Amino acid sequence: MVDQSKLALTVLLCGLSLPGFTAGPDDRRVVFSPDAPEAIGPYSQAIRVGNTLYLAGQIATDPKTKQFTATADIETQTKLVLDNLQAVLKADGMDMSHVVSTTVFLKDMNNFAKMNAVYANYFKSNPPARATVEVARLPRDAQVEISAIAVK
Repeated sequence: MVDQSKLALTVLLCGLSLPGFTAGPDDRRVVFSPDAPEAIGPYSQAIRVGNTLYLAGQIATDPKTKQFTATADIETQTKLVLDNLQAVLKADGMDMSHVVSTTVFLKDMNNFAKMNAVYANYFKSNPPARATVEVARLPRDAQVEISAIAVK
């Protein structure tokens, strides 16, 4: 049996190209959606490497008005965050079914059940792996931020 990690390392070091193994900076591509908020710093909405899309964390910013919904409740913020992630996925020909992992950052873990109820509507079958953590503060004092990884 072949050790997959050793094979991947060999492919990377030798510059080989094998099905299922993509490596190297040439495969790196920025993904941008005009239907999601622009980055508020030196980062991209998403980066595609091979079949994998790494999505930056989204907060509840309305992409049309470019305004952060500071006074919105956790449910409204969570919905907008997930809608923004959906827009970035769509820009790369993907949808929520391609998401394999998310990280949810909550300002207050007491809001977990409310966030989770909205989140469940976006991942009805085969939900992705997820980590949820409480943080001291989020950009623009958001209540929730979610980042994701998707594979096509």
